[in-house]
Amino acid sequence: MDNNIIKKIKSLPPLDDTVVMIQRISTDKNSSMHDLVKVVEKDPMLTANILKSANSPLYGFSKEIKNIGHAISLFGMATIRGFALSSAIKDNIKINLKPYDIDNHKFLDISTVQSVLMFKWYSRVNRSMLDVLQPASFMMEVGKLIISHELVEQGNSNEFKSALRKDSSLENLAKLEVEMVGFTNEVITAKIFEQWNLESELIESIEFSNSPFLASEYIQDFAKALHVIKSSANIFGILRDEQKENSINLINEYGLDPAPYEKALEQLDI
Repeated sequence: MDNNIIKKIKSLPPLDDTVVMIQRISTDKNSSMHDLVKVVEKDPMLTANILKSANSPLYGFSKEIKNIGHAISLFGMATIRGFALSSAIKDNIKINLKPYDIDNHKFLDISTVQSVLMFKWYSRVNRSMLDVLQPASFMMEVGKLIISHELVEQGNSNEFKSALRKDSSLENLAKLEVEMVGFTNEVITAKIFEQWNLESELIESIEFSNSPFLASEYIQDFAKALHVIKSSANIFGILRDEQKENSINLINEYGLDPAPYEKALEQLDI
C-alpha cells in the first residue's frame, strides 16, 4: 500500500478506552446488556451522542429514548456499538470531503441512512447478522476521509471532482479512487479497521462489499447486504427512485427476498 496512505492510517487516533470496552463487551457472548450500560454511562459525552443518534426521526419511535438501557433494549448491542464507533469518528477525525463534492452534513446523513436502513431491513431478515452489519454500515465510508486528504495534498481534488460529475456511478467512483490514489474506499476502510484491531468478519465484509462473490463463502452474505445498502444511499444521492430500483435488482440477483427491504423503505420517511 502507498506509503502516504499507510502513514495517514497509522496517524489516526486510537479508539478511546470506552469504545474499546464497548467493542469487547459487544463481541463477548458472555456479556450482558447491563455490562454495556455501565460502560457507556460512565462517558457522558458518548451517552449524549448515542441518545441523539437513537432519537433520529428516521428510526420512527413514538417516544423519546431517554437512557442507554432503553436504547440497548430497542437496538441491541451491535447498533450501540455502531453508534459508539460513529461517534469516535465524528469526534476524532477531521471530515473534509470536498473532492467527493459533499460536505460534512451530507457525509453524516449518508452514514445515518445506511445504518438505519440496514437495521430496519435485517431486523426482518436475520437479526444475528446485525452483529457485523450494523457497525459495518455505520463505518463503511470512512476510507473516503483518507482518500480525500490524499487528493487534496496531491492537488488532484478538482480533477477527481470533475471526473465524478461526468459519471456519477459507484463503478466509476471505485475506478477513480484506484486511478488517483491506488485503492478503493473499501480497501482503505478495511485497513483502518485492522489498525483499530476490529474483528476479521467486519474487515472482510467491507473489503468485499463491491464484489461479494470474491469473498469467502461465510462473508458473502454480509458483503451482499452491504452492497445493497451502499447502492441505496451514497455520495450521489439518498434513496432516489433509481437507487431503490438498483438495490432491488441487486437483491434479486443475490437470490434474496425483496419484501423485507421494501418494508424497511416504507418505514423511512425520506
